[in-house]
Amino acid sequence: MYKLLKKDGRAKRAEVTTVHGTIQTPVFMNVGTAAAIKGAVSTDDLQQIKTQVELSNTYHLHVRPGDKLIKELGGLHKFMVWDKPILTDSGGFQVFSLAGLRKIKEEGVQFHSHVDGRKIFMGPEESMQIQSNLGSTIAMAFDECPPALADRNYVQPSVDRTTRWLERCKKEMQRLNSLEDTINKNQMLFGINQGAIFDDIRIDHAKRISEMDLDGYAVGGLAVGESHEEMYHILDVTVPHLPEDKPTYLMGVGTPANILEAVDRGVDFFDCVYPSRNGRHGHVYTNFCKLNLFNQKFERDMRPIEVGCQCPACRTYSRAYIRHLLKAKEMLGMRLCVLHNLYFYNTMMEEIRDAIDMGNYQNYKAEKLYRMEHGE
Repeated sequence: MYKLLKKDGRAKRAEVTTVHGTIQTPVFMNVGTAAAIKGAVSTDDLQQIKTQVELSNTYHLHVRPGDKLIKELGGLHKFMVWDKPILTDSGGFQVFSLAGLRKIKEEGVQFHSHVDGRKIFMGPEESMQIQSNLGSTIAMAFDECPPALADRNYVQPSVDRTTRWLERCKKEMQRLNSLEDTINKNQMLFGINQGAIFDDIRIDHAKRISEMDLDGYAVGGLAVGESHEEMYHILDVTVPHLPEDKPTYLMGVGTPANILEAVDRGVDFFDCVYPSRNGRHGHVYTNFCKLNLFNQKFERDMRPIEVGCQCPACRTYSRAYIRHLLKAKEMLGMRLCVLHNLYFYNTMMEEIRDAIDMGNYQNYKAEKLYRMEHGE
């Protein structure tokens, strides 16, 4: 259930009640593709760094260890020892990213596992069954994600098929939620808006899926090749045609600046691999700029990554020590950078919620963007 608490311009502040707890939005979902955040981050760590929602990947967990095994072991929450909400994506993005290994038909998609090459077939029903076996809080509908700059003659039929797939997803989820042995009978379903960068296709699709009365709505197929300006424009024209009284999720986005801009356009769910991926490469976020801890200038720098930050890395360790760990290829260096970055993102979302609550979002956004752009 979605409860809109406050609006500040188009920015929304809400609560989403789920069977695994209440999510305060806007929210950043921490990406744990194979049921773990890359960088040796445990679920105990996630609790410490203010994580509200963990996101796992349907395709990757289907390939290994197998969704049927996870169901046998009590579901994803029990398997990874996490008691808060989990969102599972549908596998649709893997269809996009495995372009060379796939064949798309009306029934679904035939493709080869990136692990062992075996043939996998996934359609709407299969995606819902896998996500039901995982027992996630929120399941994503199975869709095709056309390249952002794809031709209109490709995009329109693709979006029409995604709509037909969504109808099948909804029907199959209703069936699965009614079964006796289903782990999470209250699993929620989010539909996905597609349409590349064609305003009319996006708007028409948003209207069509809004009529299906789903638990939430995502905008997919962005941050896959188009410019930031094009992405913001698509949000400007699309989000007003999605239900205001349901969660709006911008998939796979993004940088802190992307999030600040998208919140201003009515988006309240986000996910992205940037904080963890950048952290594993020694790139860390601060309120003033992004730092590359491999730089020699940090060799003798005994300050924390960011003065005043309360993350597990900054409370204890210096830039100099973390740089040494990274240079020595010690896993602890990666881990500390990932923890810092995720804490930075989760804290920024907290600040965003507070700013909307206080009716001060425009000032907060302007100040945050200015500081991050102009550095220390």
